[in-house]
Amino acid sequence: MTFAWPDHISDIETLPRMPVWVTSARPETIEDVAFLSGSALSHLHVVLGREEVPHALFRDRLALRAAEACVGFSGRPERAGELRDAVHFLRPGDLPGPAGEICLAWRRAVERPLSMKALGQALPTLEPGQIATWLDAGSGAPVTQAAMVLEAVLHEAPRAEIAALILADAALSQALGWDHVVPLLAAGLKRADLLKHGEELRFACHRALISSTVESVRLTADLARRAAHLKSVAPKLRAKGSRDAVEMFMTRDAVAPSALPLSDRAARRLCDRLVDLGAVRELTGRDTFRLYGV
Repeated sequence: MTFAWPDHISDIETLPRMPVWVTSARPETIEDVAFLSGSALSHLHVVLGREEVPHALFRDRLALRAAEACVGFSGRPERAGELRDAVHFLRPGDLPGPAGEICLAWRRAVERPLSMKALGQALPTLEPGQIATWLDAGSGAPVTQAAMVLEAVLHEAPRAEIAALILADAALSQALGWDHVVPLLAAGLKRADLLKHGEELRFACHRALISSTVESVRLTADLARRAAHLKSVAPKLRAKGSRDAVEMFMTRDAVAPSALPLSDRAARRLCDRLVDLGAVRELTGRDTFRLYGV
């Protein structure tokens, strides 16, 4: 008897889609918005249990999205392209600048399993005891916990918006049983929401999570398709080190050719080959200092 290998690209089509009633409803009460955000998070939880989702790449892409939102909160003009440049072209001894620091904080927060040590590395200016105290400020349902942590941090340190949002997402991820921080709140909240308190802040967090989670589910499907295609073309690559290079593309939002485990010339040729195969995209539109990603 022979067995057929699974068709991973077909498998991706079976990723469950967000119910239409979650995306089309217009909640007006705290009960309504809490029900919808809980439904959306439950759906994302199911999707994140699927092996075909490239989890590290998904978290890194969300970290960039969260960083872009936080940079906007601070009134800075940098957007995703500038943030990628700020972190991927750093040389030893270089300073990333304020926007780059925000992006690095989010990337550090998501790359390691959720723990006090990982949060301390993401937020090195905070004392471990302070991080633990703020994380313990939340109680109740997961979104309520996240909102309480957010409020506690901003009450004690009104300018620590990045730390507040990272810790709020950490509290949410921990309450949901996820082993890594999954950035969801920052991209859905507005600057004015960070000034709210109590039930108003909880309402804003529920509302933010509905929109952010819906977009995140769409992102998982897109990345799963792209990752499956990259895996399918990987056997065609003959360059030494191409397997490790593919693994880097599978786990990072963007990769500079100089970061690949190949010579400069071989790295550029590999990136061009992957673009020709439709497996990665050039992200900058430039002729030099290029970045590539799935």
